[in-house]
Amino acid sequence: MAEERAQRRLAAILAADVVGYSHLMEQDEVGTMAALAERRKTVWEPLLAKYHGRVVRLMGDGTLAEFASAVDAVQCAVDVQKAMREANAKLPDERAIVIRVGLNLGDVIVEDGDLYGDGVNVAARLEAMADPGSICLSAAIQQQVERLLPLAFKDLGDQALKNIGRPVRVYSISDGDEEVGATRRAGAQTRSASSAAIRPSIAVLPFTNMSGDPEQEYFSDGITEDIITELTRFRNLLVIARNSSFAYKGKSVNIATIARELGVGYVLEGSVRRVGQRVRITAQLIDAASGNHVWAERFDRELIDIFAVQDEVTRNIVGTMAVELEGESLVHAKRKSPDDLRAYELWLRGKSIINFMGQNTIEARQHFERAIAVDSSYSRAHSGLSQAHMWEVLQFPLPNDSRTAAWERAFQHAHRAMTLDDTDYEAHLILAWTYLYRRDCDLAKKHVARAIQLNPNAADMLASATYVLQALGEAEEAVQCGQTALRLNPHHPDWYLGYLSDALFTARRYPEALAFRVRAPSVMIDSHFFGAALLAHMGRLDEAKRWADTGMSRLAATPGGALAIAERRVVELLLENNPYCRQEDRDHFAEGMRKAGIPG
Repeated sequence: MAEERAQRRLAAILAADVVGYSHLMEQDEVGTMAALAERRKTVWEPLLAKYHGRVVRLMGDGTLAEFASAVDAVQCAVDVQKAMREANAKLPDERAIVIRVGLNLGDVIVEDGDLYGDGVNVAARLEAMADPGSICLSAAIQQQVERLLPLAFKDLGDQALKNIGRPVRVYSISDGDEEVGATRRAGAQTRSASSAAIRPSIAVLPFTNMSGDPEQEYFSDGITEDIITELTRFRNLLVIARNSSFAYKGKSVNIATIARELGVGYVLEGSVRRVGQRVRITAQLIDAASGNHVWAERFDRELIDIFAVQDEVTRNIVGTMAVELEGESLVHAKRKSPDDLRAYELWLRGKSIINFMGQNTIEARQHFERAIAVDSSYSRAHSGLSQAHMWEVLQFPLPNDSRTAAWERAFQHAHRAMTLDDTDYEAHLILAWTYLYRRDCDLAKKHVARAIQLNPNAADMLASATYVLQALGEAEEAVQCGQTALRLNPHHPDWYLGYLSDALFTARRYPEALAFRVRAPSVMIDSHFFGAALLAHMGRLDEAKRWADTGMSRLAATPGGALAIAERRVVELLLENNPYCRQEDRDHFAEGMRKAGIPG
């Protein structure tokens, strides 16, 4: 009788144990067991569920888990270490439960739900060599995630692991206090001298409204966002995106913690006090490593001088951080000021409430329209209005006459903004979108390239450009663009993940595309159809059909969706809504959807 063949599969393996477990048990057996059980319930179980991990076995203080995705395994390990540190902060050092983690990607043998083999053994050896509170991982898994997660890796070289007959290339990763700074720096130097991680980096915290009037909150927030926008124009400076910085608004968090969580070397904070037609702005730049103030200034100005103040603050920051000022960037900072300050205030109100997924889009549009009524030559009001019209379209993507009219209005105002100010990168990006939907791929490519050239640090713009680039057939460039956006915006919204997943799908990098898709499964109306297509191309047809069914249910609830389903032209509509410039990419998407059972 032929020997039965062992069941094997490729898996990401996580091995973890508690540092000093025997000593903890010696001091307090009951308390240690209770604390470990509590951590498993409140830390391990939720995070394993979130990242689709499976506990293979528990071994006293140890955990062995399996993941289908390398990205999920690494992100889960990072989040577990962060959660453990937060829990330990409430305990005396001698009672803290500190873990170490090893990660490997390898072939494993499956037997009665348990895993065996070299893939598991390497993970266990990596766990043993990890420092307390840190993570060690093999090159096999590091290479899968390096470009996909905003983390830095320290190359520890080839290591001889116990009972492993070959050297294993090992990396470490940690985001704990002082070690993370060293790890980020070392990892950045390992990757390349041009890496974003070695550029001077800054987070601009929301300026405090000192006016005593909550209605003026939009003004202080707008000043903050304007400074962020101007700083992002400098290529040699890495600037954290607005919504990541604004995550700390109203919170009492020390500068060192903020800098560590956002991965920056400098933090700018300040305040705005507005009284009548005068404004006082204070700003201070802090070196996160030392906590020292490296620059501080107070500006008392008439409101009409607000643009000069912003330029002055920007120049002082950049100059103090010793970044080489690029002549082109300085020209960009000299944007056209509106003839009437009222137009600027209306633009600030619109920008303060608009967001990609469409909430408050109508109200924001009204503010931009009023700004244009006050000053029709204000380019930023036109680009803001074009953005509002485009986002209204993306909310309800089914083709119809009103959608076509909204695209036309978006084009007209973006073109007007560019005519008034050719350095308005948002206008160029929206022109790229509109030309893409007009099937003018050459002009779309020209304007998306110009937008990135004008502001290579604008996270929202880069995330949005990710979709345009992949539709143009530049899938690998799109992936790089999306990864940069994630680095610049650690607290990114889910639509970043959706567009990066689209780019990875177009690049035929299905496992990576799926890893991001499952983290944001419903962010777009067509997200489940993309998920179904990529699962179908992976040969996972049962899962693909489930995603397709969910997509069809969501589509049926939209205006015109039920009719599209009844007429069996869903694939046709989705292709119209995703205008690929290359026929092979169009066919690739259509083939995946049809394999998943989506009607044509």
